[in-house]
Amino acid sequence: MCGIVGYVGAQAAAPLLLEGLLKLEYRGYDSAGIAVMNDGQLLVSKVKGRIANLCEKTEGGRQVPGTIGIGHTRWATHGAPTDVNAHPHLSNDGRFAVVHNGIIENYLALREELTAKGFHFESDTDTEVIVHLLERYYAGDVKAAVIKTVSRLQGSYALGVVCADAPNTVFAAREASPLIIGLGSGEQYFASDVTALVPYTRSVLYLDDGEFAALTANGVTVFNGAGQTVDKPLQHIAWDIQAAEKDGFDHFMLKEIFEQPAAVRATIAPRMRGRAICLDDVRADDLKNIRRIVITACGSAYYAGCAGKYAIEALCRLPVQVELASELRYSDPLMDEQTLLIVLSQSGETADTIAAMKECKARGAKTLSIVNVVGSTVATLADHVLYTHAGPEIAVATTKGYTTQLAVLYLFALYMAQVQGTVSGEEFNRLFGELEQLPHRVQNALDMNPGTERLARKYGGASSVFFIGRNTDYAVALEGALKLKEISYIHAEGYAAGELKHGTIALIDEHQPVIALCCNGAVADKTVSNAVEVKARGAEVLAVTFKGDTTLAAVADDMLFVPHMEPLFAPIAEIVPLQLFAYYVARENGCDIDKPKNLAKSVTVE
Repeated sequence: MCGIVGYVGAQAAAPLLLEGLLKLEYRGYDSAGIAVMNDGQLLVSKVKGRIANLCEKTEGGRQVPGTIGIGHTRWATHGAPTDVNAHPHLSNDGRFAVVHNGIIENYLALREELTAKGFHFESDTDTEVIVHLLERYYAGDVKAAVIKTVSRLQGSYALGVVCADAPNTVFAAREASPLIIGLGSGEQYFASDVTALVPYTRSVLYLDDGEFAALTANGVTVFNGAGQTVDKPLQHIAWDIQAAEKDGFDHFMLKEIFEQPAAVRATIAPRMRGRAICLDDVRADDLKNIRRIVITACGSAYYAGCAGKYAIEALCRLPVQVELASELRYSDPLMDEQTLLIVLSQSGETADTIAAMKECKARGAKTLSIVNVVGSTVATLADHVLYTHAGPEIAVATTKGYTTQLAVLYLFALYMAQVQGTVSGEEFNRLFGELEQLPHRVQNALDMNPGTERLARKYGGASSVFFIGRNTDYAVALEGALKLKEISYIHAEGYAAGELKHGTIALIDEHQPVIALCCNGAVADKTVSNAVEVKARGAEVLAVTFKGDTTLAAVADDMLFVPHMEPLFAPIAEIVPLQLFAYYVARENGCDIDKPKNLAKSVTVE
């Protein structure tokens, strides 16, 4: 969710760090900073906002002299985007500076422990506990302090550490967050992405989880968690800078499709503690008087709301409306203090969504935003906010943004059901277990569809494609159609399968592709009947169903699969093969997948 760089050598460190951060700018961030060692003193400069602000503040790095340092671009998770919350963070004694990517899940307990021991915290971040732990455990041996510190951390981290008492060494550590070491001649580097390294070296070492490294101008030593040296194979980066940004994937969209299991895990794991759901600043008392829920959003976020509606209504037994923000803002909406408005947005800056939110708030509605960008307008306006923690999404067509929004809606549905008393303890535990498996289900959906590229070649020449489904399957049909149309430019329509006979079936003729979604057992037989109807009129049917389910096998021409799972939560996995299908169709047709024509990532005007 942010960028990290480090350098040690004979050159001025600050300009190199700034250049490295600029190479990581595409990842998204809200603040930036660097720390450089100079004559045994740590010089720190950090700012809210763009790297350009940091370059201006440091005069391109000239105001921060020294030949060893670390840098960071922050995508806020704990604490608002401010100068104080920006990295690097300093220890109370000024001896250590740290930059960190990831989330420290046990930071609250560590913060309380350190505060009780007299440590003073400047920021609201989880990262600051790391630098104070280093100070606490330091007894003249930086390596030993690093080992002891990381042993206390739960969660994910890529760390860069410098110490005034070790003026020739920079340390780097990794756990569940990427960190790459770059080897040069008389200088060494580290970064969270090879993008920042390839201008200077293509010889790299990839740290594994639980490993850390000591970098000096003369070389790199890698250690395991016990402090024993580890031999790492030297690898060569063969691709160019643009490809490096994509981690070897042909397009950002494909990379982001495959990032979804990790993104969903990052979204739900911090909120599932023991056998309880903890929704940040949302409290049970805030929800007890809610009698109606309205979900509003635009585009894919709206379709995530359509899928989430079924889970909330089924579990909470409350009426849920899903409204397009561009319509809701002009509809003279009926709102009161017993209405909860749930606002979905990836960027948090969607103009129609903001306007609808303001209108509903003015009429008394309580507001909860589900958004990816910390400190965005939608997050700031809401009474309560739940961040998706999807990380920056570069492709215009959302993938992990959609699935992480769904994950939060499912968490909310089960939490709200517990508040309302509409689920038994046994049912809560069963569904809690199902939620825990969501990252694995998404990964399964990626793994069990190796033939998607072949199907894209078969259907990619179509001028129009219909997606049909009922209930939750209908909601997924809407998003599946949007994915195909926005990146392949093929007309695609998501349609309620039961409505076919009310007009649309007139458009079905020979070889018309129809994608039939059938992952909801309660309406499966009805959907099969609809598939038979279109087959009788010459359509070719591509079915999306649970692996091993033979209900549609006798009808469908081709199949895409989803792992068996709780039907209410199935949309989060069901969309995955349709994302892959849309991607490969667009690639087959030579489209600009990451930047479709006429589209922008964030629609900030009406």
